[in-house]
Amino acid sequence: MAVFIGILVAASFGSGDFLGGLASRRAATATVLGWSQVVALAGAVVVAFAGGGTATTRDVVLGACAGVLNAGALGCLYRALSIGRNGQVAPVTALIGSILPVTWGVARGERPSTAAVVGIGLAVVAGAMISSERAHRYGHVAERALPLAAAAGVGFGASLILFASTSRHSGFWPVLSARTSAVVCVGILVVATRAPMRIRGTPRGQAVAAGLLDVAATALLLLALRRGLTATVAPVAALA
Repeated sequence: MAVFIGILVAASFGSGDFLGGLASRRAATATVLGWSQVVALAGAVVVAFAGGGTATTRDVVLGACAGVLNAGALGCLYRALSIGRNGQVAPVTALIGSILPVTWGVARGERPSTAAVVGIGLAVVAGAMISSERAHRYGHVAERALPLAAAAGVGFGASLILFASTSRHSGFWPVLSARTSAVVCVGILVVATRAPMRIRGTPRGQAVAAGLLDVAATALLLLALRRGLTATVAPVAALA
């Protein structure tokens, strides 16, 4: 069940990231982030109250820190997708985003099944091969986009670890605290860069859809982590 939910997470994150990247090609990245995160916050309110649970201060703080990292990662990814190629950027982000939580899970004593270990290995090798091949073909793009893709992977991987560290009884309240802190961070970015918040037409719809998919993916990720091992869920969720 955890693996199946992980696949849904990958589909949601992947679709949201793709739409956010498309919107960033026609609007400022900060503007797209602002719209997507405000929408995600609204969705998180609904999810948190519907899911119930009792969160401790620690759960709220971990969720808030995860939100800051997630917002930064999304900003890097949207920018990378706007100047690079999806087939080049996505594998690098997914590769790094999965290695960090897998390493953390194993270090904590998690022992995935043999099949899971083989699948993890294949996913890592495939991601490395794809990113290497893309970088060779589009070197001029790689120089600009790959550092951002790598930073996004670190942010996503670290935020996943923080979500995995929340208690099982906290419901989806960490998702709400994550979206709240993300909105604050993006708001600071918008003010600092003086990015216009007005966005029209297709980019606005893409940003809104990206926000809805983002909060759905985060909620599903938290559910998957509580039903399975981090070392097993992370590579599946990173397949996007």
